[in-house]
Amino acid sequence: MSKVFVDVGMSLDGFIAGPNAGPDNPMGGASPRIHGWIFPLATFHERLGWPGGATGPDDDLVKEVFARSGANIMGRRMFDEGEVAWPENAPFRTSVFVLTHKPRDPWPRPGGTTFYFVTDGIESALEQAREAAGDLDIRISGGAATIAQYLNAGLVDEMMIHVAPVLVGEGIRLFDNVSPDKLTLEPTGTIASENVTHLAFSVAK
Repeated sequence: MSKVFVDVGMSLDGFIAGPNAGPDNPMGGASPRIHGWIFPLATFHERLGWPGGATGPDDDLVKEVFARSGANIMGRRMFDEGEVAWPENAPFRTSVFVLTHKPRDPWPRPGGTTFYFVTDGIESALEQAREAAGDLDIRISGGAATIAQYLNAGLVDEMMIHVAPVLVGEGIRLFDNVSPDKLTLEPTGTIASENVTHLAFSVAK
């Protein structure tokens, strides 16, 4: 069976977004600091239709994440911020299931990304994502509330946290709403580079 994994960037002090995040202020302005390491990479450039880009261990890891992802799940807040920030050819190139309370027709984008809006909960979104992904894995893309729901429900198999060596100070923390008794992580690998440290975990069941 395909695996469910979280793949998320985080600051050294535990934040995945800064304060007052919203469509007019994506990620609370923290994206360049938390995700700055990914912007120069060749795989990221290719996803956005840009030439060139850096190769190496960071790029290999990002390439692997995209390759294993057969579907994505995200919360409505993440979608609302991304809708105004992502290019027309969104970088996912899979079905993306958006958790929401507001029904909306599917939104296909050039390049293979289609957003589907799921109003009947996290289990329904995961069931639809499994069907869409086939033998590939399902990525829980964010934000923090969506990640917490899947972790608290015991539905996540693996986590990859990309820790940037920066302090954000305030905003949205990754684990604020995760119940400590609902999550036991077992380290499975570490990759360190100049700009980021990648921490891999399996989730004990």
